[in-house]
This record gives sequence, structure tokens and C-alpha cells, in this order.
Amino acid sequence: MQNHFELFHLPQRFEIDTEALDRAYHEVQNQAHPDRFASASGAEKRVAMQWATRANEAYKTLKNPLARAKYLCELNGVDLQVESNTAMPPAFLMQQMEWREKLEDAHAGKDIGELENLEGELRAARKSELASLAATLNAGDYQAAAQGVRRMMFIEKFEEEVARVFDLVSE
Repeated sequence: MQNHFELFHLPQRFEIDTEALDRAYHEVQNQAHPDRFASASGAEKRVAMQWATRANEAYKTLKNPLARAKYLCELNGVDLQVESNTAMPPAFLMQQMEWREKLEDAHAGKDIGELENLEGELRAARKSELASLAATLNAGDYQAAAQGVRRMMFIEKFEEEVARVFDLVSE
């Protein structure tokens, strides 16, 4: 079975040409479109539907940088252990604590300006972490990349928390 990169005829690496991905996705979708199988047998229709579903899943995975990084790690035999491995470098743990304190203070004080500052810090951290993750993946160090993926997952989850508090404070 082809992996997602092979499905879309793309090189198996973190950096991808998103326009090429979009074109390849639309090409696969056109080939598997239900209208093309209107007079086909039930089995052929099911295969076309499975193909279209697989293309959707592959596209969604490759389009999202974090999902793409996870997928590359898994393709290279690295179990991300997202549920069981919560170990993080001490500096990142300290950063998490600082962010949590800022969020609690901003929430308690209904301080929209501080929430905006926190969002900016998280955007910068995401950008930096993504660049680091790309370099690690390009170097082929999938074990270290797994650690970067876990940090990115924390940042994304925390960004969602900040957005929820923003909504509460803005009401």
C-alpha cells in the first residue's frame, strides 16, 4: 500500500510544495469522483469511495505541518508515545508554567491585552518549534522529532485554552 507521499507523487520529507499537493489531491479526487462511477457496479463504487476517503485523509495529514511531522515519524518507525511519554526538557516545563501563570492572571484580571500578548508568545513559540522540528526531520533524527512533535502538541492545545479564556473574558 502506498504511503501518503507516494499517493500524491511527492518526496517523503517535511517541506512540501503545497501547490503540488493541492494539484495532486484534486487529480486523485477527480479520478475517484462518484459521478465517474454512476453506472459502475456496487463493488467498483465502494472501491472509488474508499479511494476518495483515503485521499481525503492523506491530504488532511500532509496539509497540516504537525500531522505531517507525526506521520513522518511514524513512517520511520518512531512511536510518538503521546499518551505515555510526557517527559519534556526542564526549560520547556518552566516555559509551560510561566504561560499557565500568565493565563491564570489574565483570566482573573479579565486582561485582554495580556491575553493578546500571550497569544503572540505562543505564535512565536510555534514558529520557532516548527523551524526546529523541520530541521530535525530533515536531518533524519526521528526520535528527536518525536519530542518536538510532543512540544508542538502542547503548544496547540494551550493555544486552544487561551482562545477559550479569550472568549470568556470577551463576553
